[in-house]
Amino acid sequence: MTMPSKLKNFELSRYSIFIILVVVFVAASFLSPNFLSGDNMFNVLRQVAVITILAYGAMTLIIGGMIDLSAGAVMAFAGVASVIVYKSSNNMLLAVLVGIAVGVACNLVNAFLVATLRTPAFIVTLGMMLMARGAVLELTQGQNVLQLGDFILIGQGNLGWMPIPVLILIVITAVIWYLMNQTRYGRSVYAVGGNEEAARAAGIAVERVKYQAFLVNGVLVGIAGVIFMSRVNAGLPNAGIGYELQAITAPIIGGTSFSGGVGTVFGTLAGALIVGVLGNIMNLVGVGSYIQQIVMGLIIVVAVAYDVFSKRGKAKTTILKSTSKGEPKPPEGKAPATSGASTLEQ
Repeated sequence: MTMPSKLKNFELSRYSIFIILVVVFVAASFLSPNFLSGDNMFNVLRQVAVITILAYGAMTLIIGGMIDLSAGAVMAFAGVASVIVYKSSNNMLLAVLVGIAVGVACNLVNAFLVATLRTPAFIVTLGMMLMARGAVLELTQGQNVLQLGDFILIGQGNLGWMPIPVLILIVITAVIWYLMNQTRYGRSVYAVGGNEEAARAAGIAVERVKYQAFLVNGVLVGIAGVIFMSRVNAGLPNAGIGYELQAITAPIIGGTSFSGGVGTVFGTLAGALIVGVLGNIMNLVGVGSYIQQIVMGLIIVVAVAYDVFSKRGKAKTTILKSTSKGEPKPPEGKAPATSGASTLEQ
């Protein structure tokens, strides 16, 4: 392969998600004349803010080789707790901090079970999903909490012309980008997700990194819960059902590898925008909610299948390169002992 073709493939793989976002955006503008209206654009941004904040937490865990199936339920628990505290104290800051604290507490339980007791994250967070949902239903006795007063400013207010949820999203995007790209913590998360045993051998405190990843996820889930309840002007104990799947979908679409070790903040942002725009345009053209679930499910399957297929292709390319350089070809049916791609092939 020549150098220009290598460069071309690199650029396409790097920017393909943004090209897809532009295509989806243009297609949506043709499908509905209301899509490009100012009110609809601000509505999309407010909706995407919550999903993207959740997606950043999911991205961090997936890069680190973990997953969180409890994000939607914990978001509801954190948001409702925040609403109840605000109604009883009329203190906005205290309410927000309580919401974040609930998100962090639930995720520290996850971290203890995953990092310390080494229980699979899938099972742990599935259990936490049920516990958090049960806790918020017990807290409210299944009743919605209404009449939030000024609490709605967080989710519905503007600072000038800019919606406050979008401003919060911009700040969080900058913080998460800095954490993942400019700190030792971020490099450690990538290392642990890429190869946990190699990271441990290199002196990285794997358990501590997992705790930190769940801590970051907890803060983000708590913030998302506060914004969501403020935006809908109610404390809804049944809120967030299925949000954990959307939170996982966004980073996977954006190029985060489901097997860990690979992912970017801006790719996740683009993935969340694609999910948000698709949901919005399906609502505008009258697609039923059941069909929307089918579409989102297909997106998840296709994104994960593409990730697995692309890794398998890279692994085969690595093996072919190693054998072409005169290295002994492994016996048929066995993976090459020295190839870094052997793990991906298995």
